[in-house]
Amino acid sequence: MATYRIGEAAELLGVSADTVRRWVDAGRLAAIRDDNGHRCIAGADLAAFARHFDEPDRGAHRSSARNRLRGIVTAITRDAVMAQVDVQAGPFRVVSLMSREAVDDLGLEVGSVAVAVIKSTTVVVERGDDR
Repeated sequence: MATYRIGEAAELLGVSADTVRRWVDAGRLAAIRDDNGHRCIAGADLAAFARHFDEPDRGAHRSSARNRLRGIVTAITRDAVMAQVDVQAGPFRVVSLMSREAVDDLGLEVGSVAVAVIKSTTVVVERGDDR
């Protein structure tokens, strides 16, 4: 069974290690001690928590898209008809091509907060470790 130390769990969830420690201390996320006394989270427990920890936000969205990455707009390149918008969402850079009119209507500018909503018929999943 896979286990994750607090820092690893935090990285996977996109939060700070202190946040994960608070969740463990509050009983929201189960943790065990390893042989060295470090708190670890069972992979199955972390997966179950990850499936549900952001659900309150989902009710506000009326969309079938479930992949939402909140970030900051880092660049906008416009031409007469189209625009490219770069969003940095944590360690992820998301690039969107859209109409210039859409960028203007949304009021997007460098430094504004944006949510990249991703819906795709093809999703590639890679293994995240060195095995």
